Amino acid sequence: MKAAVIYQKGEMPQYTDFPEPSVQNSGQLLISVKAAAIKHFDKGKAAGTHYSGETDKKNAQVIGGDGVGILEDGTRVFALGITGMIAEKAIIEKSRMVKLPEGIDDATAAALPNAVAGAAMALLFRAGIQSGETVLINGATGFTGKVAVQLAKHYGAKKVIVTGRNPESLKELLDLGADEVISVQEGDEQFISKIKALHASTPVDVIIDYLWGHTAELIFSALKGKGGFTHKVRFVSVGSVTGDKIQLSAGILRSVDLRISGSGVGSWTREQMEKLFTHILPEAFQLAADGKLKIETVNVDLENIETLWQMNVQAGKRLVVII
Repeated sequence: MKAAVIYQKGEMPQYTDFPEPSVQNSGQLLISVKAAAIKHFDKGKAAGTHYSGETDKKNAQVIGGDGVGILEDGTRVFALGITGMIAEKAIIEKSRMVKLPEGIDDATAAALPNAVAGAAMALLFRAGIQSGETVLINGATGFTGKVAVQLAKHYGAKKVIVTGRNPESLKELLDLGADEVISVQEGDEQFISKIKALHASTPVDVIIDYLWGHTAELIFSALKGKGGFTHKVRFVSVGSVTGDKIQLSAGILRSVDLRISGSGVGSWTREQMEKLFTHILPEAFQLAADGKLKIETVNVDLENIETLWQMNVQAGKRLVVII
């Protein structure tokens, strides 16, 4: 079969022939792959830089952690791969697949799950979003951030405040359900002032953060109390696009009713992961099929993997390999 293969950690993937995988037990299935998204997670694992990836890759390996394809009985599914998914064939787990509804195309179905996991798991399980709450999404102009805006409203958020760098992308978020936009390109004092004003008029209940770094420091500064009673805020870190470390004043932690947590691989329970596949993803796929959850993809062919691996994709879109 044809596949995207990496022979050593950090190398560019090669489009080449690779042995077709075989089912090893009753919990596995063979799938004919039709589409697989390329995510930061996949690139990090291939390079050995993601915390969940192996540190030593001496053997050839097919890349891609999940994708969309057709089972031998004709059922069309999204699934996590036991073997690499950017290939014509792959082995998947029966317990980690979702049957796709009519009306959703392969590229959308392949691109959506990672973003849904990055948004829904944070909103539902780490933040525990409740209907009628106000949500602030820091770094909402990225692909996952755009999904988070839409899911926050779907899960009952009364108001969604978003931050981002690209002015046009911020405007697009208003069409996706955002109520207020704040540019991270503004000066620090103006950024803090706007968040303080919004927090004073409609207290922020949940903050979903995809940036960390300096903007997270500014948000914490905006939340700082002055010795009186404060509104409880749940801050969930999902990404660290602008920096892995921050400085956090102990005075901020003592002055505000603040809960900080993270959402990612390793932070979810087994039961929550099961719910992702039995409820959350099926619901998201149906929303997309009905035109109620909108995303944009850039589609490329498997045979071009060597030239597209480092391709710069416009912010807010996902690169998908069509097989």
